[in-house]
This record gives sequence, C-alpha cells and structure tokens, in this order.
Amino acid sequence: MLPSDPFMLLSVVNTKLRDEFDSLNELCRSLDVDRDDIVNPLAAIGFVYNPVLNQFK
Repeated sequence: MLPSDPFMLLSVVNTKLRDEFDSLNELCRSLDVDRDDIVNPLAAIGFVYNPVLNQFK
C-alpha cells in the first residue's frame, strides 16, 4: 500500500523506481496500482514523471 500523503508518496515511489523498477508502468503493474493514483497526486504538488531519469522531478 502506498502512502496517501503526496510528499511521502513521492519519496516512496522515487525510491522504488531507483532501487526496484525500470519504469513507472512496471512499478504500477507490480503493485497493482493505477498509474493515475500516483501521477495525479504528485502532479498536484508540482512533480511529473521523467521516463529518461525514471523518477518524478
């Protein structure tokens, strides 16, 4: 389960992308999470996914 606080979500997701997954889609499939449930809260605090860096910036 991912945290609901967007700043905690950012930390958890970027750590998982760095350490465990090669892409956001892979992370979402593995955790059975809808991509929008990650992208939208992070966009609301000004972060977007960069597939080249494989992280939210």
